[in-house]
Amino acid sequence: MTTTHTLNDPLDVQPTPLALLLLGRESDPRSERGVECPGDLPAPSDPDLVERARAAKARLGDRVFILGHHYQRDEVIEFADVTGDSFKLARDAAARPDAEYIVFCGVHFMAESADILTSEQQQVILPDLAAGCSMADMATAEQVAECWDVLTEAGVADTVVPVSYMNSSADIKAFTGRHGGTICTSSNAQRALEWAFSQGEKVLFLPDQHLGRNTAVLEMGLTLDDCVVYNPHKPGGGLTADELRAAKMILWRGHCSVHGRFSLDSVEDVRARIPGVNVLVHPECRHEVVRAADHVGSTEHIIRMLQDAPAGSTWAIGTELNLVRRLAKAHPDKQIVFLDKTVCFCSTMNRIDLPHLVWALESLADGKPVNRIQVDAETEHFAKLALEQMLALP
Repeated sequence: MTTTHTLNDPLDVQPTPLALLLLGRESDPRSERGVECPGDLPAPSDPDLVERARAAKARLGDRVFILGHHYQRDEVIEFADVTGDSFKLARDAAARPDAEYIVFCGVHFMAESADILTSEQQQVILPDLAAGCSMADMATAEQVAECWDVLTEAGVADTVVPVSYMNSSADIKAFTGRHGGTICTSSNAQRALEWAFSQGEKVLFLPDQHLGRNTAVLEMGLTLDDCVVYNPHKPGGGLTADELRAAKMILWRGHCSVHGRFSLDSVEDVRARIPGVNVLVHPECRHEVVRAADHVGSTEHIIRMLQDAPAGSTWAIGTELNLVRRLAKAHPDKQIVFLDKTVCFCSTMNRIDLPHLVWALESLADGKPVNRIQVDAETEHFAKLALEQMLALP
């Protein structure tokens, strides 16, 4: 399903049919779960959308706090009170207890985390319930429970500490809390793994295999032979009991649909086209891509590195295209290009567009909250245990 473009400007992605799909204007029956929004959305061609958004936000005043993830479209970021990665935004929401409504312009698991960390009096709103995360959906509660049964039958469960990436559902965070594990972000994955190995002999890393492998091998000194991949679609995860006993890192077979698309060819191609380019990628990229890059880091690390880079330097960035475009605009004194030649928007993140934001804000202003994200009390309790363990990491 990849459409390749030859671009003079690597950030100038044309609206091909695939781009329209990725931007959320069409639906893909193979994509993650989603529902239609009730009511009528404003037309995307409505010339008054920006003014309607401003007016609705003004009517709500301090009652609303809008969070914008770095991967959101510019038209949405314009109305965000704060921007950041998923965990930073959830903490920002918790730091605003007087805001009655938290409008999270991100994806479903992010809104869940915000609901877990905010008070019962606050309502977390997701402008489009179809804004899910394909990576988070690659690990369901039922699959992970079955995995734990497999580990138990292999006689290793007592030595396994679960570490779940922030990009996971509330159910998976709760599983992690129930089994004495911790959550991690791409910024603190090494510290999370160091803590986990001080608690047990093995780690079950959910749901992104690439972040787990890259951190274990490149930061912790483990080898690829220490890592096995548990495939929830195969009996026993596709692993023998002996393989599970020998492994130190049991990696869930999940990945980011955006970062997983970057390839070694992408790196080699950009180096051939742009001599002296600095290749900077996210640790959700494949292991061979991270090894071939000059620098690797979280979204916040990428932003800081480009801020600190010398004028005149050239960078190829391996992360979501909306952010790369925004960084290129913010740093005209540097040449910043997209690592790949193909469209690489986060398709579900892009479902949050201006019509959905206007609809959500106007509904709130009219006293009719929509698309509230609520995590049940038991799930919230155990998920919060895992999140608090992350906050307590040394």
